[in-house]
Amino acid sequence: MKILSIRQPWAALVVNGIKDVENRTWSTRYRGPVLIHASQRQDDVTMDEIERRFGVRLNSELPLGGIVGVTEIVDCVRPHPSRWHFPGCFAFVFTNSRPLPFVKWKGSLSLRSAPSELLQLCGLSGELDPIEALAATAA
Repeated sequence: MKILSIRQPWAALVVNGIKDVENRTWSTRYRGPVLIHASQRQDDVTMDEIERRFGVRLNSELPLGGIVGVTEIVDCVRPHPSRWHFPGCFAFVFTNSRPLPFVKWKGSLSLRSAPSELLQLCGLSGELDPIEALAATAA
């Protein structure tokens, strides 16, 4: 399983199944489950701007600096028809997104492997492989 850091409020939009793509300047061949890490610093976009541009309103108190949910990367394309896609960027296409209880964790750049300690803290370790664990916890 991998980890991807995203600034709030975008991370919350992803794990709540509202935002179906993440825009990046780089592509990935990885397909599979990804823990969504909310960066320590929030994005400069305001909740009012998100509501005005996308018609979505979120809780204004969003956790920072830890794991907030899980999703699955099923594709990485450019362009993508999602209203969340920014032209010129690669779209990491998500499915099966859902929030998890917040787990404080240090983030870093790029798509990286999740250590087993973090998987345990998130309740995603055990005898199942990460994809089966994701499906089991979603049921």
